[in-house]
Amino acid sequence: MQPKTPKLLDDVRDAAAFICRSTDGKTVDDYRGDRLLRHAVERNFEIIGEAVKRLLEHDPQVAAQIGNYAQIISFRNVLIHGYDLIDDQQVWQVIQDDLRVLIAAVEGLLSERDGGEPSS
Repeated sequence: MQPKTPKLLDDVRDAAAFICRSTDGKTVDDYRGDRLLRHAVERNFEIIGEAVKRLLEHDPQVAAQIGNYAQIISFRNVLIHGYDLIDDQQVWQVIQDDLRVLIAAVEGLLSERDGGEPSS
């Protein structure tokens, strides 16, 4: 791993975990009705996408081990540059279907770096 890689992976894990905690027990209607929650979630998705983008630049071999890394970066670009195109249902679907998988992948990569020990 390149020197910046663990920090970038930790940023991804932290932002994804924040989204999971913030939306736990909520519905898509709760999400749609809470502007502060939507903005917090979108900001953390931006962090995830930026960290993956930087990871791709600094350590492409590790980035390639993150499933759908290109889609993660594209999603970030839509959130930042296409704010008027954001579909709350799509964001919610990503939260429900993809975030825990991403967290597990990142934790696996960090664990490999640490010699198989779970990182905290």
